[in-house]
Amino acid sequence: MSTHCKPTTDATVDTSSATLDAAFIEKQRRRLTTLRQQLLAAAHRQEGEEAGVQRENASGPREYEDDAQRLALLEIEGTLVVRSLDRLARVDRALEKIDRGTYGFSELSALPIPRERLALVPEAICTLDEEQALERGVA
Repeated sequence: MSTHCKPTTDATVDTSSATLDAAFIEKQRRRLTTLRQQLLAAAHRQEGEEAGVQRENASGPREYEDDAQRLALLEIEGTLVVRSLDRLARVDRALEKIDRGTYGFSELSALPIPRERLALVPEAICTLDEEQALERGVA
């Protein structure tokens, strides 16, 4: 799911309709920071595993079936890394929005994102309807 909300400028967000309290936002900041660390660690681990496979392939006799299996596995893992990096970008943007006081408002419409959605997906930067429209290619 590589969806991206096209950002509005933070200056266009009317935060007077904010329904998120400071304690909730601070809790989300901690969750996002932890999630960011986990995503970075996973990306570094993946890079190390890929380098190990490449070193392994560079030395010794070759079994082409093994190479094909390794390439397929690397392709799958590469897709997971791309998804993790996409999620990392959303986490970083959510942290920026917290710093700017616009966390909880959609990047597309500047409408409030429901607290329940943020509790489940702290890096959400658009409403569920907007994200689903992006996935369908409508927005």
